[in-house]
Amino acid sequence: MPAIAESRILIIATDGFEQSELFDPRQALIDAGAEVVLASPDTKPIQGMKHDEKGDTITPEITLEAVKIAEYDGLILPGGVANPDTLRMNEKAVALIRAFVESGKPVAAICHAPWLLVEAGVLRGKTVTSWPSVRTDLANAGATVVDMQVAIDGNIITSRNPDDIPAFVEAFRKAVSESQTVPA
Repeated sequence: MPAIAESRILIIATDGFEQSELFDPRQALIDAGAEVVLASPDTKPIQGMKHDEKGDTITPEITLEAVKIAEYDGLILPGGVANPDTLRMNEKAVALIRAFVESGKPVAAICHAPWLLVEAGVLRGKTVTSWPSVRTDLANAGATVVDMQVAIDGNIITSRNPDDIPAFVEAFRKAVSESQTVPA
């Protein structure tokens, strides 16, 4: 099985991301040798949140317009309330997420980020989890909703909250490594 170190991972986020849900998976993947690229609607610094307090900022490397799905092995969508709520109104973000899911590459969404999967129309018949307040939206989109650290259904990986980050990252790492063994 190829190592995660041979992979290139995309994270899509904007202002209002939950800090730990972007920084912790990003750092774990970088520490494992993966190349991690952050994309946002533009390349100005984006504001992280620590629950309801402002946290650190990070500067995206590329814009959503510059993303070429073929260059990446997987996609991570961090939560926070404002981040996915803003991105689900961005047609380019939604189209990219839908295309990633349709490509068969691993797509991992945590906390409120499964809202983006709802907007992309990719959850019908899938088993997923999320932050409790998002679960009705997931069910209304045709998903089966469970309450567990990580739900994996095909190439879609979902988790509930920052406490689930270690299991979330491990499931994503495994999915990326396994997907790299499948001939393209």
